[in-house]
Amino acid sequence: MSVVRPLDRYVFVEWMKIFVATAIGLPVLLVIIDLTDHLQQYLTRNIPAPDIALSYVYWMPQSMFMAMPAAVLFATVFSVGTFTRHSEITAAKASGISFYRLVAPILLGATLAAGLDLVVGELVPITDARRNDLLRESKVQSGTQRFNFAYAAEYGRVYKAQTLDVPGGRMDRLQIERKGSGKDYPTVVISSSEAKYDPATGRWTLGAGDMHIIRDSTPSMVISFSELRDRNMRERPADLMAKPRDPQEMRYGELTRFIHALERSGGDGNLLRVERALKIAIPITCLVIAMFGAPLATSTQRGGTAYGIGLSLAITVTFLMLIQLTKPLGGKNIIWPDVAAWLPNALFALGGFVLLARVRT
Repeated sequence: MSVVRPLDRYVFVEWMKIFVATAIGLPVLLVIIDLTDHLQQYLTRNIPAPDIALSYVYWMPQSMFMAMPAAVLFATVFSVGTFTRHSEITAAKASGISFYRLVAPILLGATLAAGLDLVVGELVPITDARRNDLLRESKVQSGTQRFNFAYAAEYGRVYKAQTLDVPGGRMDRLQIERKGSGKDYPTVVISSSEAKYDPATGRWTLGAGDMHIIRDSTPSMVISFSELRDRNMRERPADLMAKPRDPQEMRYGELTRFIHALERSGGDGNLLRVERALKIAIPITCLVIAMFGAPLATSTQRGGTAYGIGLSLAITVTFLMLIQLTKPLGGKNIIWPDVAAWLPNALFALGGFVLLARVRT
């Protein structure tokens, strides 16, 4: 006997039609709104029209990342609502198919959407960086000095320094950290009293210090040096004045390394921990919101399209408000940062279980 029934294919296809239309339509709508607000600003910068158009192509992953749970919700509410109004759910129950079995293809689609959203979330920092280049977004701070900062560089490296003097091309109390991933790629921590930049060669020279090579299974090694040239340290002093990147501009692993470096240098990483947890919590919302929306869509016979739109918008706004309410609580460590990020999902999941338990099967 086939596990996939014709009814499963029908439910899945009807749900997928609405999901795809909404997952593409919402980001396109956001693009139109943003372009309307900022077009004059881009033209003032003399940005070519092809670059403006391409920048919005690169912006699509970011807008899709937040729109994906809403697209799942719209698809679930509209498809289940349509099945209810056309008595298709009643007919399925009369044939011995429970409501839980009927919505199983929808939950499968929501799970696939969650996986897709996780992938999109990892693409966002890459596409956003390209978009910022096209739109000539300035990331440079004013001033020529910086104190007690951490800088997330390439190759998983993090720089921490007590002071940075851009005109003099100098850093004091520099520490470079690179997280390892096994015995063949150990963790490296370099501590130096100072570092000087040579504009002619574009390289930094580190003063007296130590290099710690930390392996998982063998004893650590310490190498002292009076002078060291780091070939992978290619940032100019002005580059190190760049503003700290937003959490949205860093992938999950990069954000994790930045949080650890920030906390080791005495900074507060609680809010960043909330943002990191949201990179996973928001995609998982796709599954949670489907569990919540499916039984809710059968709870009333009123309305049609207008009711579905209103219900979906109300749930989406409520969820976003919960995120905005819990985020500062996690940032202030009033509740654990990871709990703050997952609390909206937990509340909606609890509501979904209650509604599923109460639905007539």
